[in-house]
Amino acid sequence: MQELFEPLSAGKLELSNRLVMAPMTRSRAGEDGTVGDLTVEYYAQRAGAGLIITEGTQPSVIGQGYVQTPGLHSDEQVGAWRRVTDAVHARGGRIFAQLMHSGRVGHPSLYPDGALPFGPSPIATGEQMWSPDGMLDHPTPREMSLDDIAQTFADFATAARNAVRAGFDGVELHGANGYLIQQFLADGSNKRTDAYGGSVENRVRFAVEAARAVADAIGPERVGFRVSPGGTANGVSESDTPELYAALVAGLAPLGLAYLHILEAGLRETTRQIRAAWPGALILNPHPTPESFPSTPEYGVEALREGLADAIAFATLWLANPDLPARLKAGGPFNEADPSTFYGGDQRGYTDYPALTA
Repeated sequence: MQELFEPLSAGKLELSNRLVMAPMTRSRAGEDGTVGDLTVEYYAQRAGAGLIITEGTQPSVIGQGYVQTPGLHSDEQVGAWRRVTDAVHARGGRIFAQLMHSGRVGHPSLYPDGALPFGPSPIATGEQMWSPDGMLDHPTPREMSLDDIAQTFADFATAARNAVRAGFDGVELHGANGYLIQQFLADGSNKRTDAYGGSVENRVRFAVEAARAVADAIGPERVGFRVSPGGTANGVSESDTPELYAALVAGLAPLGLAYLHILEAGLRETTRQIRAAWPGALILNPHPTPESFPSTPEYGVEALREGLADAIAFATLWLANPDLPARLKAGGPFNEADPSTFYGGDQRGYTDYPALTA
């Protein structure tokens, strides 16, 4: 396991180890999208990570996809997040905010004006959103106009500046898991006939321009980008994954981003293809087969030894084990995560997982 504890330079970012805390939605923000005391404690407990990547954080009102998720589009949200970053930095940690625009994964009940969520094309996910009143069908989204696209790039850039104001070391653009950026990448959800749809080159345009807007706003060395090649979350489908991600990497590589972050969905050959083409640091959430969830430390070490990645991201391992580095060094034991407390609620299953006793 020693490979996990070596330092790493990612752009200008110096990480004390190669253990990354993957982004995980926890739905514990206030109705106004501000995080509170529990979130401060939650992230501070996990500051032993080489890098923490926060839960998906909406860059705009219309970017929200779930109840009680945080934002970075108001001064109140910025001030609340500042308490989190200060607490993480006080314990020697590094933390990026994940900017997640959910696109068609949303519902009018989330927005003050009752607007429809939007996406690249008017195609519904076929899935549902939880609400206090029960499960709600995702509606057919409104197709984004060119003005909507330009405004979304501006929203991403503003949210990135807000993240820097809030004390974050950088931001990660969420281009995975069936949210807006992947909706443009995937031919199952993108049926546009303009410059943002059709060919592989056109379908990667939105992702590359979003990344460029954020890099121009705060500097590319403060920007990461997450992908999930072949992933089918939230109803997306890709018929041309190898070609699609080859084009995406070719478009992102010249920007000089801090890192690329792959959530692997069993396509190990695609991971190797991306690794060979990506010139910078690469974070891998490794899953050699679609059934190998959650990821294990052994998978991570194997990926490092093979040279597939520079750092390894874990999700539920960090959720249930705030002192994960100590547990890995000791060879366990590891707390089991409680899925019933993943989303919403209080401190239970959030800040009350025990640390190892001496």
